[in-house]
Amino acid sequence: MPEISDLAPDFTLPRDGGGEVTLSDLRGHAVVLFFYPRDDTPGCTKESIGFSEQLDAFAESGAKVFGISRDSVARHDKFVAKHGLTTPLLSDENSTVCEDYGVWVEKNMYGRKSMGIERSTFLIDPEGRIARIWRKVKVPGHVDEVLAAVRELG
Repeated sequence: MPEISDLAPDFTLPRDGGGEVTLSDLRGHAVVLFFYPRDDTPGCTKESIGFSEQLDAFAESGAKVFGISRDSVARHDKFVAKHGLTTPLLSDENSTVCEDYGVWVEKNMYGRKSMGIERSTFLIDPEGRIARIWRKVKVPGHVDEVLAAVRELG
């Protein structure tokens, strides 16, 4: 499980709308990765809309923002179209990146255990090192908190 100041695990993942994103290609920029459980569920929708609404502010602060879930690119495309999202969404269908970042965890819901993504956000500095980690994220106020951390990094 990566910790603050560790080199962020590199990856290449497909994104909504086509193409791929490779983390190491983004060096020189701060990067925000928000891991979320599933497209088109209430909390994930609010979080994705929140990051989309603030995307220009993140860009002005020198940061690139990406959402990551296990949903397919086709499902991401539908989610983006339905809610007018502007934040790029990456597909980690095999959970490889989720495992590398330690967000693929056992969850216990109503006494039933299953594996799933723990809502988490990572702020990566321009050199590719992890600057901040938020685990077990609660959606209200989270986007503003991450934006403030990006500005402090700046």
